[in-house]
Amino acid sequence: MLWFWILLRVVLSPILYLGWWPRNRGIRNVPKRGPALLVSNHLSFADHFFGPLPLMRPIFFIGKGEYFTGKGLKGLISKGFFTGVGVVPVDRTGGSASEAALRTGLRILAEGKLLGIYPEGTRAPDERLYRGKTGVARLALKSRVPVVPMAMTNTHRLMPPGRTLPRLGVRPGVRFGEPMDFSRYYGQEDDRDVLRQITDEIMQAIRELSGQEYVDRYAAEVKAELAGKTVVPVDDDGGLSDRG
Repeated sequence: MLWFWILLRVVLSPILYLGWWPRNRGIRNVPKRGPALLVSNHLSFADHFFGPLPLMRPIFFIGKGEYFTGKGLKGLISKGFFTGVGVVPVDRTGGSASEAALRTGLRILAEGKLLGIYPEGTRAPDERLYRGKTGVARLALKSRVPVVPMAMTNTHRLMPPGRTLPRLGVRPGVRFGEPMDFSRYYGQEDDRDVLRQITDEIMQAIRELSGQEYVDRYAAEVKAELAGKTVVPVDDDGGLSDRG
């Protein structure tokens, strides 16, 4: 991971800044050292690049294991790339996806790192903000680290689904909000009402940062409907991992 992050800083950062002039705001809200939970909307694959770009330390994300299990050269490239951009695969040994993702996230934070979470659980099908899954609230309560809302802007227009290269002439950006304090809920990580309340507070903070229209539905359900498929059950990892 470190070698790719250094490559991003030294080689890709000047290209990204000169090519797209990204707008960044609120960097001071991200701790310069120690663990923190960065909770973001998810508009595009480009979020993996333009979200961490203005920070002087890497962000780690929890990702689905399929990113790391491909065969042959393509599988090797996929594993190397996602490892390089800070994606950590969920280890499902001895538990469900939700418990495995929670365990992986707590380990990353215990190591003093920044952990990025997309509570929508998948990339949004359009430029709106969708209902968050409560796994992020459980992680916030169990880890007791600072929770920083994070909003990506214009990345859906920059690189919509199906596009392999970002468009020129679109300025993406990221905004970091002030850390949120949930200490009043500590010890209540098994209370579903509390988890929903915290998750909704976080999504509201992201909405205020991004200016997006909010949709009180899960993004995965809307994407399934748009694809003409049967509505799928909510992913069982609680929205802790990036489902693509």
